[in-house]
Amino acid sequence: MRLKLSHRTSYGFDTAPSYGLQQLRLTPQNTPAQSVQDWQMQVAGGTVECSYLDHNQNLVTLISFSPDAQAVEVTCTGEMETNEVAGVHGAHRGLVPLWVFLQPSDLTRAGNGTRKLTAGLRDAKLSDIERLHTLSARILEAVPYAIGPTHAGSSAEEAIEAGSGVCQDHAHIFISAARLLGYPARYVSGYLMMEDRIHQDASHAWAEAHIEGLGWVGFDVSNGISPDTRYVRVASGVDYREAAPIIGLRYGAGDERLSVDIQVQQQ
Repeated sequence: MRLKLSHRTSYGFDTAPSYGLQQLRLTPQNTPAQSVQDWQMQVAGGTVECSYLDHNQNLVTLISFSPDAQAVEVTCTGEMETNEVAGVHGAHRGLVPLWVFLQPSDLTRAGNGTRKLTAGLRDAKLSDIERLHTLSARILEAVPYAIGPTHAGSSAEEAIEAGSGVCQDHAHIFISAARLLGYPARYVSGYLMMEDRIHQDASHAWAEAHIEGLGWVGFDVSNGISPDTRYVRVASGVDYREAAPIIGLRYGAGDERLSVDIQVQQQ
């Protein structure tokens, strides 16, 4: 499938920051499931300082804010060709050993809520794929998709306690539970072509678990499936903080206004 994408993020400041720096994980790479046909990034109100591969093999662009800039806008546009691989990303690569993805982070630390979701799954006579799809279904049943109860800093246990959440929460809960079951697991950020709309106000997120013999396999709890040709994978990490599209810092500014517009459509 050929997908056309546009991702615009705009910041407005009441007072120009004296200093601002951002890490952008907004550039997809070639994988067995996708190939980059065209990808361009434009920055207004800032300067691209460098690009590099981080420890998770994500392509990161580092930008600084221009002096006296009261608005910064980052726009990415491109086209991707996607292939059906049944959610299988493949063998583990990069500098980070697999055992790191078994360790808890602040956002994925297992508690009583996670333990309840995994009850009986370890000993169930299921294949790895069946066990993890069963886990995904349990999570969605226990934590239905809803905007509002959680925020970007919510942990897996907080989302379980809230009783509902968004794709970021579902990914964190799945990662926490999969690690508890003995599977290395990680967070993935990217894009999903929706069937009922072109414009979106946030990127998408799902999880991957490492299964012996298959490698990394994706699970989108929010939609109850493994990623297919409608998905574009951009970045991954132990949790949201390592795969977030944009993270950074600024000094000397007043209130901030943020606007995000994402468009994903079949070409």
